[in-house]
Amino acid sequence: MKVYDKINLTMLCDFYELTMAHGYFKEGYKDRITYFDVFYRRCPDEGGFAIAAGLEQIIDYIQELRFEPEDIEYLRARNLFCEEFLEYLANFKFTGDIWAIPEGTPVFPKEPILTVRAPAIEAQLIETFLLLSINHQSLIATKANRVVRAAEGRTVLEFGSRRAQGADAAILGARAAYIGGCNGTACTISDQLFGVKAGGTMAHAWVQMHDTEYEAFKTYAEMYPENCTLLVDTYNTLKSGVPNAIRVFNEVLKPKGITKCGIRLDSGDMTYLSRKARQMLDEAGWTECQISVSNSLDEYIIQDILRQGAKIDMFGVGERLITAKSEPVFGGVYKLVAVEKEDGTVLPKIKISENVGKITTPHYKKLYRFFGRDTGKAIADYLCVYDETVDDSQNMEIFDPDATWKRKNVYNFEAKELHVPIFQNGKLVYQCPTLDEIRTYCLEQVDKLWDEVKRFDNPHTYYVDLSQKLWDVKYGLLKDNNIK
Repeated sequence: MKVYDKINLTMLCDFYELTMAHGYFKEGYKDRITYFDVFYRRCPDEGGFAIAAGLEQIIDYIQELRFEPEDIEYLRARNLFCEEFLEYLANFKFTGDIWAIPEGTPVFPKEPILTVRAPAIEAQLIETFLLLSINHQSLIATKANRVVRAAEGRTVLEFGSRRAQGADAAILGARAAYIGGCNGTACTISDQLFGVKAGGTMAHAWVQMHDTEYEAFKTYAEMYPENCTLLVDTYNTLKSGVPNAIRVFNEVLKPKGITKCGIRLDSGDMTYLSRKARQMLDEAGWTECQISVSNSLDEYIIQDILRQGAKIDMFGVGERLITAKSEPVFGGVYKLVAVEKEDGTVLPKIKISENVGKITTPHYKKLYRFFGRDTGKAIADYLCVYDETVDDSQNMEIFDPDATWKRKNVYNFEAKELHVPIFQNGKLVYQCPTLDEIRTYCLEQVDKLWDEVKRFDNPHTYYVDLSQKLWDVKYGLLKDNNIK
């Protein structure tokens, strides 16, 4: 069986979502309005922030939600669900509301990246896909942004398809990496589907297939004179690779007046080899020849070799980016935060744990970001109850909810609400930006963070404050449950 010919993503759910949905149906909770938040608890790699991504795929998923006849037959064969529930699923569609932070926005722990307001069954059945989409793409976008910042303005390409955990991880990982700031990808289908520019030149096999390294380089340069990047480390980088590349540039490109070219290093001491290669190229008059490198790179290696004086123009980053090898789980969760009574009253709900970090922030909420009017930099984020508003013409005192003694006066700021409506009554009301627009927005928003927040090691903790009203609701619920 060809899996992808048969797949219906509506069935991509944890089985407990179906058993719970059946229970809601039997108990008369089918139409009970619920509120769920998607959020994460800790930044990957102990960083200062993450990058929100994956919303566009969620939109596509919600629009296609349906149970096919073969799905109903499968569920009937499990002998767990009543016929009335199966009939309900046969006519299932999403009728609720979704708000989300736009893709490319820097986000912080414990604040809702996405909020669902929908009948209980609808909200429950979409949990898995919402989480996997946000968890995967936010993870890769965050890692990519770290790598891009380490490169300090140099070109970064995503090279990881062959090491990704499956086809979707490669394809959507390239998309997420582009959002995070990568300039392109080696993944051809991601270019075809999303417009993430794909590029590439040769592997060692090309050089090995020819009788000599020189012949391999010359043949390639004659075929692709306008896109000539030669892999110089198949045999001996400095004794044959770079000299043969220079010879071919002189014989093939120079007569055509072409000065744009490149060499790539895929092994060895990148700092030493790039410096020596740069010297050799410059002495031969090829000062515009770019040096690109690959081979198990990440933000820390890139940062180190640049500090050591490496002469590199482009980085190809593969397995450690596409798998987020140093922190391969984003840890986003989907938690019930409120239910709605028939008269429209919203009742906050809280999840309590002996692990303090797992205690949720209840209620249907708004999220604001405060920007300094004088600097344009982000000062803090502010969570409040849905019926509150922020007056940014007044000074405010905010505090860290996890350390209430840490207070900060905020003044001369502009408050921007971060959530935007995506679906209303099951109808899409959001116009997705282009991927280039998302990437540009992401880089602009990261630039609005203070450098202290962007440090790789021991970043400054960014304030995500609760309004006094929301604080009182949360700790009132804790008190009611005898938690101090």
